[in-house]
Amino acid sequence: MNPPRLDAAQRSVVDHGTGPLLVLAGPGTGKTTTLVESVAARIARGGDPERVLVLTFSRRAAVELRDRMALRMGAARAPRATTFHSFCYALIRAHQDSDLFVEPLRLLSGPEQDVTVRELLAGQADLERLGLAHVRWPDELRACLTTRGFADEVRAVLARSRELGLDPEALNAFARRIGRPDWRAASAFLAEYLDVLDLQGVLDYAELVHRAVLLARRPETARQLTARYDAVYVDEYQDTDPAQVRLLHALAGGGRTLVAFGDPDQSIYAFRGADVNGILEFPYAFRRADGRPAPVGVLRTSRRSGAALLAATRLVTQRMPLPRLPAEKVRAHRELTAAREGGRVEVYTYPTPGTELDNIADILRRAHLEDGLPWRDMAVLVRAGSRTLPAVRRALTSAGVPVDVDGDDLPLRHEPAVAPLLTALRAVATAAAEGRGRGAGTVPGAARTAADEATGEAAADEDRPGPGAEEDRPGAAAAEERPGPGAAEDRPGAGPGEGPEPCWLDTETARTLLTSPLAGMDAADLRRLGRALREEERAAGNPLPPPSDELLARALAEPERLTVHDPAYARGAQRLGALLRKARERLAGGGTAEEALWDLWDGTPWPQRLERAARRGGAAGRNADRDLDAVCALFATAARAEERTGGRGALNFLEEIEAEDIAADTLTRRAVRPDAVRLMTAHRSKGLEWSLVVVAGVQEGLWPDLRRRGSLLEADRIGRDGLAEPLTPGALLAEERRLFYVAATRARERLVVTAVKAPADDGDQPSRFLTELGVEPRDVTGRPRRPLSVAALVAELRATTVDPRASDALRRAAAHRLARLAALADDDGRPLVPAAHPYRWWGMFEPTESRVPLRNRDQPVVLSGSALEQLAHTCALQWFLGREVKADAPATAAQGFGNVVHALADEVASGHTPADLDVLMERLDSVWNALAFDAPWKSAQEKENARVALERFLKWHVMDRAGRTPVAGEHDFDVTLEAGDYQVRIRGQMDRVETDGDGRAYVVDFKTGKQAPSSAEVARHPQLAVYQLAVREGAVDEVFGGTRPEPGGAELVQLRQGAAVRDGGETLPKVQAQQPLEGEWVGDLLATAAGKVLDERFTPTTGQHCAHCAFRASCSARPEGRHVVE
Repeated sequence: MNPPRLDAAQRSVVDHGTGPLLVLAGPGTGKTTTLVESVAARIARGGDPERVLVLTFSRRAAVELRDRMALRMGAARAPRATTFHSFCYALIRAHQDSDLFVEPLRLLSGPEQDVTVRELLAGQADLERLGLAHVRWPDELRACLTTRGFADEVRAVLARSRELGLDPEALNAFARRIGRPDWRAASAFLAEYLDVLDLQGVLDYAELVHRAVLLARRPETARQLTARYDAVYVDEYQDTDPAQVRLLHALAGGGRTLVAFGDPDQSIYAFRGADVNGILEFPYAFRRADGRPAPVGVLRTSRRSGAALLAATRLVTQRMPLPRLPAEKVRAHRELTAAREGGRVEVYTYPTPGTELDNIADILRRAHLEDGLPWRDMAVLVRAGSRTLPAVRRALTSAGVPVDVDGDDLPLRHEPAVAPLLTALRAVATAAAEGRGRGAGTVPGAARTAADEATGEAAADEDRPGPGAEEDRPGAAAAEERPGPGAAEDRPGAGPGEGPEPCWLDTETARTLLTSPLAGMDAADLRRLGRALREEERAAGNPLPPPSDELLARALAEPERLTVHDPAYARGAQRLGALLRKARERLAGGGTAEEALWDLWDGTPWPQRLERAARRGGAAGRNADRDLDAVCALFATAARAEERTGGRGALNFLEEIEAEDIAADTLTRRAVRPDAVRLMTAHRSKGLEWSLVVVAGVQEGLWPDLRRRGSLLEADRIGRDGLAEPLTPGALLAEERRLFYVAATRARERLVVTAVKAPADDGDQPSRFLTELGVEPRDVTGRPRRPLSVAALVAELRATTVDPRASDALRRAAAHRLARLAALADDDGRPLVPAAHPYRWWGMFEPTESRVPLRNRDQPVVLSGSALEQLAHTCALQWFLGREVKADAPATAAQGFGNVVHALADEVASGHTPADLDVLMERLDSVWNALAFDAPWKSAQEKENARVALERFLKWHVMDRAGRTPVAGEHDFDVTLEAGDYQVRIRGQMDRVETDGDGRAYVVDFKTGKQAPSSAEVARHPQLAVYQLAVREGAVDEVFGGTRPEPGGAELVQLRQGAAVRDGGETLPKVQAQQPLEGEWVGDLLATAAGKVLDERFTPTTGQHCAHCAFRASCSARPEGRHVVE
């Protein structure tokens, strides 16, 4: 390979002979080329490649240096290029006592160290209880020992101590001298931590360098190193920490040849322990053999950025502090000369983050489609990785921009494809660890008492109230179909407090897995399967089955129950259930997390779907590529965990994954996608370059981020010779500005800087850095008018075809282009642009009508009291969607509250339970935990409300009420009558039937809602009126000895609300009575409701009930539910 042409500044560095030399090398000045040529020249002058050492900071940089030196000099003559940590590891391994360590030392990655520190801190409380604790944290810190933030602070203290060369004893002495009990505790923790690492045969990175320094300072080792290396070259010297500087003193101090390349303006790793003072003090720390300061060389020509770009970034350096280096050298370093003209800088602000991301995607697409710039020559850089990267990736991917995100930038658990696998693994690992092999609860139809049943699903499918019905008891209509008193006790096996055996799979996890790619079920499949499982329960003798979610969890835990169901909706659940069982059995038999994950992954069609999508390309293909990469990374991590921990189990592996707040580092980086936009943090962009760079999200408060790190334990104040001064806001601002400078200098041709400028003063505002580039920011108020994407093209063509202002020729041309797009297909015949075809457009088809009528006109119309209220007074559409479509939301805790109270009231009325509050509360306790509340305090609050309601009921039950006595409770009825031109069948269940001294019948309906109707509403209450009408038609004849009583009225008993003072006060329930029926108004209501059902006139009606309606998004009477196309 021919040597490159060097300028004078580079030539002076290459010609350097012996002794130390600091080379200031700004961005794009040919630093790496100069380093390689310096090494080549030394070897050409007779130097031995084995006696030349090249050190750098990242594996990527080390590989690049090795490759370039091998290409320049030949592989046989290329010297060794390695990272600091790799050199330290080799040094320790070479001097490791083989008798003490059978296995080689292993390096602890950042996430692994994080987990280790957290586990040790979490165990402190247990050790103290056992009297075995060696670490005594101050009392004010004990409460935060188990928090992640405190673990981060402790890690910083450990790293800082080792960087400064402090062992636990030295740190303890320093803490005593300063008077810091928290540092004394940290010194004891450091000793314990090091003991644990030694027992495991591992080292963290700070300890690795510390031990290498101690080893290199031994006289014998020092003589060996001095004799071995004639020259040491260091790349990115500004990133060294104090421990690495001490190592370099041992390697090449005392005036020996040490050539350090660096740039103090690019020192951005203080959070990792890097100290910019290392490069600033280099001339005095590494003096020449005669005692003079080391010389400073400067590379003066930028070969990366054009003149305009260079001028803009130079303005940023003018605001940086003047370092402690010779002023003329610093001036020459910052005032670089451009090797060429060109380059441009653009600064944009947007009103919202969404607008910003849309415009960034448009910038990238236009650069690719209009300027012909390859995707791989563009990058988007952000300040905060885990906070910003996922949103940017989603926006770019959805806009059709291929994106490559460094796997190291995001913790693995944040990957969408990894989440369901981790959820499934945690479920089976927990079950295997607890040894739950009892299956999924009781068999269908297992007996439960009435109160137990009341915690189940609120309503039977055929007669459930729709949304917006009375809050207290949305299941009232269904309750009308429950069996009479004593039914629960009549079934064999019932007993107080008995319930089903617990299922090893909880309902939330089951639903999450069923809707994940592992099962591939949608909401419709879940509803159909849940309905079929409830019907199965009823057929087995359980008239009130548990909620659908509970039955789905049981079926998933016992997949053989699903074999009798239609594969059209049950296949995914059955397959997933079998895989969960297989993985659970594997873990119970001693299998590894990797093996269980493979069982879960390989047994589904998901891998094949991703593979097919990846081959097809497009946005879906890019998403599939990302998902496959993430799953591969998960398996690699599981394999490494198994090798590292020697089989500590799947739960330990999951804890490590969940605890990783920092991205996992691996020995081998994932290959970069060959043609994709790079998306990464500004820190990770160091040393890279692209033609177009977008620096996104440059917001005040985020960039610069001036929050002081480690403000609790103050690791930055630990000094080698005394208490160090904390980082000032000015120092933090300087580092943030250096980071912005690094990001801005990655661009060769075009730099775009973006930020959000919210209209409100208290919203997001642009960073002060935006004004430091010498370019006036341009305010962009909207999204791109004509984004260059297929979806946007289809939308514009469709809009043109229906635009009345467009000419006929233009509309025909738009339609012709749509037809061409619609005709495009891949090799398998699948459309490439399905959105271009009219069959995918809204409003292109006439509304359909079912060929099968909702009700048979030759049969009576079946209605209930609550159905009548909805159809006649509330909303017919709500009734149809809730009762007929069965699309209502699952039963809530409020419904369960009402059902439990109703069931207990019935037990008292029927004589199965004494009228004693203590007994009722015991019964309530036995079933209360089956109700799901959002928070423990809410559960406690509602339980107290239930106690008050039951107390009111008991007082009402035993009081003398005009000589009325109960004759039936939970009384089922089914009567058919004439209502206008229609035959109507009324069926349901009356909470309580009473009689007075004159033999008249009264119907009582218990309510547990928070709202009560007005007196006028009670007078025309449809449900009470239906009860009275049913009495008139013979619904209670059997409980009156076969005679037909005269209706005496009906009433609502509001158990949640106290009576007025004149009616007995708060200790009694509020009673609202409806007088005996007069006129035919209830018959007219029934006829109106029956007509709506038979004519299928389910039009929406607005009112107060809309506030609690589950179908607002599907209702044409609501703004959010109106049709897109009228």
